[in-house]
Amino acid sequence: VSNACFSKWEHERHVAIQRQKNMKRVLAMLVENKPGALARVVGLFHQRGYNIESLNVAPVHDGSYSRLTVATRGTESAVEQIMKQINKLIDIIKVADLTEGDHHELELALIKISKVVDLTSMKKIIKPLNGKILKNDSTTCVISVTGTSIDINNLLRNLKKNKVIEIVRSGSLGLHESNKTLTI
Repeated sequence: VSNACFSKWEHERHVAIQRQKNMKRVLAMLVENKPGALARVVGLFHQRGYNIESLNVAPVHDGSYSRLTVATRGTESAVEQIMKQINKLIDIIKVADLTEGDHHELELALIKISKVVDLTSMKKIIKPLNGKILKNDSTTCVISVTGTSIDINNLLRNLKKNKVIEIVRSGSLGLHESNKTLTI
């Protein structure tokens, strides 16, 4: 009996560890807008053997700094180590793990599908994701949507009856919900 309980406990522990390993993390960084800054951040992920699921970079304010948002998966301790290493990089001003607290996370997707005959139905499907039909002609329909990665994945599953021709996704963008900010 104790052997069965031990194996059940081990199984539950293993499942919890696997879940933690696969936990999505969204890191936001404020970096100096200099050549090589992005390459150093990406290189650090490569050296540690972590995959970058999405990466967004855009200038902020006067263009001397950029905000970099990286989505990855990993344990809390592994992400903490990456953040410590990122903080050591010369071009990094600040780094924050947005998934540590309440945050807003959105993604933009542009989706090209085969021609839509029933526009009313399509509008109902994409409305929850602030969807817009950008173009609908005799061969294709292009829509734009914004939502969480999960929302967009669910929409893509719902669009399977329409032939999906091409998809472009921005990847995760995020902000802290509280008064925490990533500014100088």
